[in-house]
Amino acid sequence: MKITKLETFIVPPRWLFLKIETDEGLFGWGEPVVEGRAATVKAAVEEFSDYLIGKDPMRIEDHWQTMYRAGFYRGGPITMSAIAGIDQALWDIKGKYYNAPVSELMGGACRDSIRVYSWVGGDRPSDVGKAAKEKADAGFTAIKMNGTEELQYIDSYKKIDEVIERIAAVREAVGDDFGIGIDFHGRVHKPMAKILAKELEPFRPMFIEEPVLPENNEALREVARATNIPIATGERMFSRWDFKKLLEDGYVDIIQPDLSHAGGITECKKIFAMAEAYDVAVAPHCPLGPIALASCLQVDATSHNAVIQEQSLGIHYNQGSDLLDYLNDPQVFEYKDGYVDMLKKPGLGVSINEEFVRKQAEIGHNWKNPVWRHKDGSIAEW
Repeated sequence: MKITKLETFIVPPRWLFLKIETDEGLFGWGEPVVEGRAATVKAAVEEFSDYLIGKDPMRIEDHWQTMYRAGFYRGGPITMSAIAGIDQALWDIKGKYYNAPVSELMGGACRDSIRVYSWVGGDRPSDVGKAAKEKADAGFTAIKMNGTEELQYIDSYKKIDEVIERIAAVREAVGDDFGIGIDFHGRVHKPMAKILAKELEPFRPMFIEEPVLPENNEALREVARATNIPIATGERMFSRWDFKKLLEDGYVDIIQPDLSHAGGITECKKIFAMAEAYDVAVAPHCPLGPIALASCLQVDATSHNAVIQEQSLGIHYNQGSDLLDYLNDPQVFEYKDGYVDMLKKPGLGVSINEEFVRKQAEIGHNWKNPVWRHKDGSIAEW
C-alpha cells in the first residue's frame, strides 16, 4: 500500500483538515492546525507531502521520526502541528486496515469513558454563573473559563476582586461538587499570578491553567508555593523534549498537550507516559474540531493518567460551524452525565462528511486571535 495524495481543507470556524489517500482505496483524516496560522500549517503539510507520496502509510513511527529528524530545524508549533495532522491521518488508515480503533493498536483501552468539560464565558468572561448553571443542567460535571482579562505585570486589586467575584458566582450557581477549571491563558505575569492563586483557594478550583506563559515555566515554582490548587499547563508545548524539564521540576500537576499541536498520536502517547512516570495527570487541550477530539480520545483510552478531556461543543470560537457539523454520525460524541464513551469504530472512530467538508472549504476562514492593548498602549497577552 502506498500514499498517493495529501489534500488539505481550510474550513470554518478556524480549522484545517487533512485527507491522506492510498492506492488501495483506504484513506485517513487528520487535523493539523495552529489557531490563527491555518495557512502556514497547510504549507508545512504540503512540504512534507514531497517525502510522503509513494511511501507505505503503515510505517508511522518511521515517518514521524523522519519528518521530525530529517529537518535540521525542528520543533515549534508549525512543524509539530503539521506532523500531528499527518500522524493522525496515518493512524486512521492503519486502524481501518486492521478494522480496529487506534486505541486497540496501542495496547487496548484501560477505561470505558472519560470525563469531559465545557467552556463558558468567552474571551472576556461574563455571565459565567448563569452559563455554568446551564452546563450543569445539560449534564456536565465540570466547566472551564477564562479567569481574567488582560493584566499588567503589576496591576490593580480591583481586577483581582473582579476575578474572585466571577468564580464566586460560578461556585454559587453550580454548588460544591462541580469542577471549575480557571484558565489564566498566559495573560497573567508572575506577581499577579501568585496573588490570584492564593485568593482563589477558597473556591476549590479543579485546576488553574497556564498561570504563567510557558516560556516562564520556571516561575511555576513560586506559584506552586503560593497555593495548593493543582497547576495545569502544556497547550503551548510541542514535544516530549519541551515537557522534559517541566516534569523534572515537579511544579505541575496536570499537563495539557494538544493532539493537533504536539506531534499527534505518536508523540502524545509518549508524553502521556512520561507524565505518568512523574505521577502527573493529563487533560488534553482540544478547543478544536472532531478529528482532533477523536485523536485525543484514542490516546485517552489507553492512558491511565488521563483524567478529563476538553471538547469544543458550543465554545465561543465556533461561529458558523460547530464540533458535530462535520460528522456523518454525531452521536459518537454523545455526552452522558459529564462523560463520553471511548470510540469503538475502526481508525480514529469518526466518519467525516467529506461532501460537507468540501462545501465549507469553499467558504474557508482567516481566523485570527484578537490583539489586545493595555491602557498605556503596550501590547497585552491574549
